[in-house]
Amino acid sequence: MSHSPSDYFAVFGIDRSLALNLPELQRQFYVLSKQFHPDRFARASAAEQQRALDFTSQLNDAWRILRDPISRAEYLLKLQGMEPGDSRTNPPPPELLEEVFDLNMALEELRSGDTHARDQILGALNRFLALRDQLDQDRDALFVRYDANRDAATLQDLRGLLNRRRYIENLVRDAQQALS
Repeated sequence: MSHSPSDYFAVFGIDRSLALNLPELQRQFYVLSKQFHPDRFARASAAEQQRALDFTSQLNDAWRILRDPISRAEYLLKLQGMEPGDSRTNPPPPELLEEVFDLNMALEELRSGDTHARDQILGALNRFLALRDQLDQDRDALFVRYDANRDAATLQDLRGLLNRRRYIENLVRDAQQALS
């Protein structure tokens, strides 16, 4: 039960991998949850009870982070000393500059009462959703590549992809808010 609190992969007893088998991870989560459930330590010493509580808390955190591909990737980047970028300070991806400008114009028009801008915003939203889906496919391919090579170059590519995805996610949110 003496796991390093800074490594959620170790909590599950697995390698630092990105392309995880989620049903297997979930099965392991349930096994460990049951094994270290505080009720099983009701007659144990206070120290053992505390260790079980600490581990259960850590297990829940690990499960929350590792089951989601985006948070798993960001977590692994942090473990490797590569902080994900901040979407507020990142410039928009160059290939999106024009679309971002058009979306912002349409959002302004909609705010000033021009209902024709709705169609433009809806079109932009659909393009951004398609881009996000493509990025998710590219991400999954990078996961497999990283697990095979464990190389820093793949992590750099992944970091760039996550920054682009975060930027697009913000555009999707802005467009959805404007349309709701």
